[in-house]
This record gives sequence, C-alpha cells and structure tokens, in this order.
Amino acid sequence: MKTKMARALNRTLRISTAVLAVLGAGVAPGASAAAPQPLGIAFVYLGNPGDAGWTYAHEQGVKAVEAQFGDKVKVTRVENVPESADSERVFRDLANKGNRIVVGSSFGFQDFELKVAKDFPDAVFEHATGYKKAANFGTYDVRTYQSAYLAGLIAGYTTKTKTLGFVGSVPVPEVVRNINAFTLGARSVNPDTKVKVLWINSWFDPGKEKQAAETLIAQGADVLIQNTDSTATMQTAEQKKVHAFGWDSDMKKFGPNAQLGACVSNWGVYYTHLVEQVQSGKWTNAPVWWGLKEKAIDLASINTDAVSPAAQKAMTQKRDDIIAGRFDPFAGPIKDQSGAVKVAAGKSLADAELQRLNWFVEGVDGTVPK
Repeated sequence: MKTKMARALNRTLRISTAVLAVLGAGVAPGASAAAPQPLGIAFVYLGNPGDAGWTYAHEQGVKAVEAQFGDKVKVTRVENVPESADSERVFRDLANKGNRIVVGSSFGFQDFELKVAKDFPDAVFEHATGYKKAANFGTYDVRTYQSAYLAGLIAGYTTKTKTLGFVGSVPVPEVVRNINAFTLGARSVNPDTKVKVLWINSWFDPGKEKQAAETLIAQGADVLIQNTDSTATMQTAEQKKVHAFGWDSDMKKFGPNAQLGACVSNWGVYYTHLVEQVQSGKWTNAPVWWGLKEKAIDLASINTDAVSPAAQKAMTQKRDDIIAGRFDPFAGPIKDQSGAVKVAAGKSLADAELQRLNWFVEGVDGTVPK
C-alpha cells in the first residue's frame, strides 16, 4: 500500500512540476510555444528603386537585411513619398501598424518623421542624413565626401581641359561637402583644375539633370559628376563622348565608355547593424556616420581602359590612407574661393563643421545659394 501511495505521489509531483514549467513559460498546458513574431521594419522612399541612384542604393541595403535575417523580419516599403507634410501621414500609418523600426531615407523627411516619433515612444525611428535627435529618433549617414575626393583625384588625372562639371541637387551641407571634396581631390594632382557647378534644386529631375550636364559640357567640362538621383548625367556624358562618375550606385550600363568609376553607397552595412542593435536591446540615438573604413561607401567599378595606371595607383594609396586614418580630405591648408585660409595647415574640419559647411573651396566656379 505504501509503495502504491508513494508512486501516486511521485506522479502527481511530476505533473505539477511540468504544469508549473509550462505556465512559467507563458504557455497553456498541452499547447506548444508560439513562434516569435518577426521584427517589423518599414522604409520610406523618396523615389522608386528603379532610379539607379539614391533609392536604388537604399533598396540594395534593404535586400541585404532580408537576406541576412529572413523570416525574423517583416519589411515594408513605401515608394514615391514627397518630402512634404503628406509624408507625416505615411510615417504615422507605418507606426500604427506596429512596425518596431521606421526609416525615413531622405533629408526632407526629417521634421515630419520626428513629429510622428514623439507619438510612438516604443518604436525606433531612423532618419538618413539628418541632424536632429529625440529619445527614439536617431540619424545615420555615409561619408560620401570620401568617395567624392577619390573621384576628384581620378578626374584630375583624366581631364584634358582642366574643367570639370558638377550637377548639384539641393544646396545643403551634404552636397557642398561633396563638391568641395571632389574639387580638393582633383586639385591635389592637377592644381589648375576648375570645377563648374550648376544647381537644379531637386534631388531627382532627369530633364533638368540632362540640361545641366549639357551646359557644363558646352562650357568645357570633359569629366562630370553629380549629386542627383537619376542616370541622366551619365547618359549625357556617354552621348557627348566625355567622362562621368556614377553616383550612389554603379551606372556603368548607362555609360559603358563614359564611366570612370562609381561613388557607391552600401547602406546594407548600416541597416543590418541597425536590426541587430534593436533586436539585442542595444540601440541608441547616437548619430552614425560611416565611411570607407566601415565599407559603407567606396569608389568602385574603375574603368581601367580610361583611368591611367598612375591614377589607379594614386587613388588606391589615398583610399588606404583614409581608411588607416593617415589622411583626411578636409585637412589643411584649405582656402575658400576668395583665397582666404579656412583650414590652417595641421588642422582638419571637425565633423560638426563638415555638417554645417556652407562655403566653397578654392577652385570651385559657382555659388552656394543663400
């Protein structure tokens, strides 16, 4: 009798222990543990991924997230969103749908996205190229000026007319930095080089980009670069038999003879890092600004038929120096257009100064609109 009672008691204890274990895990008795829900991450695009420029580059970064995390994430994309108050509705809708991460991939979204972020404190909002901050709102960017400097160096070796052309988009510090870096790179190997700038006051307008490129070529520019989002500059360079650089992505197929190289942004490096940080609970709103060292940007797809061995060697050495911290594109002495020294020898512009840059270096033919 005692043996039977002991066996019954042990069996009861085993069942009770099992039930407690299941309840402790938050699962009802007899039910299996539910699979964890995928992390919702939403991306708001200014254009569409077919533009081969800015949005295309971001789309490649999003695809890198999908490839790395698979069904652990659920990605939503919203294309062709204007940089206006209408974007606020898009951000709010994405947050309402439970996305844990919401990303605004263009400068003009900043204020509208920030307004929405304050109403959804449990979500993480990230904004490309911005400068504002809140508890759940951070900014990120890539140091495109580093690849622009390398492109300028190659342009300085390649130009025959000593006149280069820059199709400028919107006169914000980001674009001014890239124009200056391109000019500094060119003049580091060809001191008499001039860089002509034409603004189109838009990030994406193929018609205006084409007109600007044609005008720059008519003014003597034999190498072009842009800070705009379409392939119009590259296609115009191909048609007019001059050279150009791809911007944001490799544009070789649009100018197989024209392209000297491509200033490529690799947003996937940051986007995969962002997901990992949120998943692990380590995300902070500290601004992120990555460059060659982090493999977030590069000058890629060098046209070895058009770029001399000497130029290739010099570019590779300068890239290595930037990565190793031995060289900074904005190291002095640097003069402005009037000839005044803006950065003394032995000094460099700090990040805070680069992020509010509003003047052109010596050698730029153009103005920064007020």
